[in-house]
Amino acid sequence: MDAITNSFYEFAAILGIAAFVALIGRFLRQPLIVSFIAVGLIVGPYGIDLLESIEKIELLSEMGIAVLLFVVGLKLDVTLIRSTGRVALFSGLGQVIFTSVFGYFIGIALGFEPVVSLYVAVALTFSSTIIIVKLLSDKKEIQSLHGQISIGFLIVQDIVVIIAMIVLSAMGTPTEYTVWEEMLLVIGKGVGMIIFIILLMQFVLNRVTKQMARTPELLILFAVTWAIALAALSDFLGFSKEVGAFLGGISLSATPYREVISGRLSSLRDFLLLFFFIHLGSQVNVPLLGEQIIPGMILSAFVLIGNPIIVMIILGLMGYRKRTGFLAGLNVAQISEFSLILAALGLSLGQIDEETLGLITLVGLFTISISTYLIMYSHQIYEWIAPAISIFEKSNPYREIDDEKVAKKKFDVIIFGLGMYGNNIARSLEEKGFTVFGVDFDPRAVDRWKRKGRVAQYGDADDPDLPEILPLDAQCVVSSLEDKQINLALIKYLKHAGYKGNIAVTSYTGRTAKELEKAGADLVLLPFVDAAEIIPDKLKSLRK
Repeated sequence: MDAITNSFYEFAAILGIAAFVALIGRFLRQPLIVSFIAVGLIVGPYGIDLLESIEKIELLSEMGIAVLLFVVGLKLDVTLIRSTGRVALFSGLGQVIFTSVFGYFIGIALGFEPVVSLYVAVALTFSSTIIIVKLLSDKKEIQSLHGQISIGFLIVQDIVVIIAMIVLSAMGTPTEYTVWEEMLLVIGKGVGMIIFIILLMQFVLNRVTKQMARTPELLILFAVTWAIALAALSDFLGFSKEVGAFLGGISLSATPYREVISGRLSSLRDFLLLFFFIHLGSQVNVPLLGEQIIPGMILSAFVLIGNPIIVMIILGLMGYRKRTGFLAGLNVAQISEFSLILAALGLSLGQIDEETLGLITLVGLFTISISTYLIMYSHQIYEWIAPAISIFEKSNPYREIDDEKVAKKKFDVIIFGLGMYGNNIARSLEEKGFTVFGVDFDPRAVDRWKRKGRVAQYGDADDPDLPEILPLDAQCVVSSLEDKQINLALIKYLKHAGYKGNIAVTSYTGRTAKELEKAGADLVLLPFVDAAEIIPDKLKSLRK
C-alpha cells in the first residue's frame, strides 16, 4: 500500500511540474513536445531524480505511442495524396531519399559508425505531423495549396516511417534463421496479419462498431482495446507494437465513426504521450550532451536549411512558384515525434546507445523549437528572403499560373475568396453582364470555380508577388475574405503594383471597416448590415 501511495505522490508531482513547464512553453509559443522532454530532463536522474516508478512510466509511454499510431492510422487519408496529385508522392519520397542520403554522409563525416549514421539519417527524415497540422490550423492554412502539399507529403512520410519500424524491429530480433529466411518469414507474417485485418474489416468491424456506436463511451473503450490488442499481437509476431496499433487505426478508418473516435482519443493521446516524452527525456545522459552540442548544431542546421531547400527544388522542378515551395519547405524544417520513437526503438533493440539517443533528442529540441517560430512567421520571412530564392522557380510556374487563359480574355472584376459569399457576388455580377476572374488559396475551390466555366487562379491574397500574375486592367477588385490583416495586405500590394481601379473589401464590424477605408479601400462590404437591409423586402414578398 505504501508503494502505491508513493507512486501516487510521485505522479502528482510529475503532473504538477509538467503543467508548470508547459505553461512556460505556452508563453514561449513552443509545442508541448519540447516542454515534456524538458520535464523528463528535470525529473530524471540528472535533474531532481524524482522518477521511482519507471515501469509504470514506461507502460504509460508504450500505451501513448500505441494510441498515437492508432490515431495516425485512423486519420490516414490516401485520397488526399490523390487530390494533390504526384506532388505529394514525389516531394514526400524525394525529401525522404535526399535527406537520408545526405544525413548518412554527414553522420559518417562526423565520425559516427555506419549503423549510428543510418539511424541519425533516418531520424532526420521525418517531420512532425502533429506540430505542422496544429500550426497550419492556427494560421487557417490547412486548405491552402502549400498546406495541402505539406499534409500530402507528411502522409507519405508516415507510411515510410512505419515501414522503417517494421524493417528495424525485424533486424533487431535475435533469430536462428538466415537473412533471406528471416525476410521471407517477416513478409509472410506481415501478409498474414494484413489479410486477417482485411477480413475483419470486411465482415466484422463495421457490424461491431455500429453496435458500439449506440453508446459513445463503449465505442471509445472498444477503439482503445482494439489498438492495444493489435499492438500486443504485432509484438507477439516479432514486429513493433507501433505497427500493430497503426494497422488497427487503418482498419477502423473506413468506418463512419473515424472522426468521432479520433476526436475523442486526441486528448487521451496527448496525455499518454506526456509519459513517453518524460521517459525519453529521463533517458538522456545529460553529461554526454556537452560532447553532442557541435554535432547536434550541424545536424540541426541541415534539417532547418537543407530540408526546405530540398522541397523547394522538387516543387520548383514540378512547376510550382517559389512562394509555395518556400512555405511548404519550412514545414519540414524539424524532426518528428516519430524520429524520437525510432531512436527509442533503436535503443531498446541495442542498435544504438544512449549517446545517439541524446544526440537525436538534442536535434529534436533544436529543430522543433526553432521551426515553430519559422512556420508562425513564414509570410514575413518570405517577404524578406523572396529575391534570394528566385532560382527555385521556373520562368513559367505552370502548375499555378495559366497565362494563356488570363491573356486571352479581359475581365471586369477580380474576386478574392471563392466561398459561398464570393460565389454569390460572382453570380450577381455575371447576371448583370460583368466578366469575373476568381482567386483563392484553396485548390479545390479553384477547381470548383473552373468546373462552372469560369476562369480562376490559385493565389494567396497576402502574397506580395500575386499582383504580378493578375489581370490588373480589371475595373474592380473585390475581396470576400473577412480577415482584416489579409485585406490590409491586399490593399497595400495592389497599390504598390500601381493598380488604378476600385478596391472593395469585406468587413464584419464597423471598427474594422474604418481601418480598411483609411488604408485605401474604395468600398467596404458589410454582409450582415447589407443582408439586414434586404430582409424587410423579402418578408414583404411573403405576404399574400
